[in-house]
Amino acid sequence: MKVLIWSVAIVVVLIAAGDAYVRLAPIDPARFAVNGLAKPPGDYPETGGFQGARTPGDPAAAMDALDRIIRATARTRQVAGSVGAGHASYVTRSSLWGFPDVTNVWISGDTLQIRGHLVFGKSDLGVNAKRIKGWLDEAGL
Repeated sequence: MKVLIWSVAIVVVLIAAGDAYVRLAPIDPARFAVNGLAKPPGDYPETGGFQGARTPGDPAAAMDALDRIIRATARTRQVAGSVGAGHASYVTRSSLWGFPDVTNVWISGDTLQIRGHLVFGKSDLGVNAKRIKGWLDEAGL
């Protein structure tokens, strides 16, 4: 019986440690870089993420509207940049395990770019595409 209790205790500690690592590990600032990532208008599914590009009449106003929508999203916080700087980065965490996804929004010429990608793992199961398309729809983009 003691072996079973110790085994369960070890499993619980390992799960808690893994959860703490995912929630507390720092995110590499390179994840917020966007140089060379701009694309023509369209939708671009990626492994572990999604990128969208739109050409609104006023990219700065569209970015401001998108920023308000993103900041109002549950478990999302702005971590770098600003609308005024023309590039902002956000981290959205999953509800159960707190897995972080990084989203960058920036203006490139007359195009508004938005790219979301996972930090841990290989597949985001389409979560970033769904989230970003929802934000774009809500912003009328």
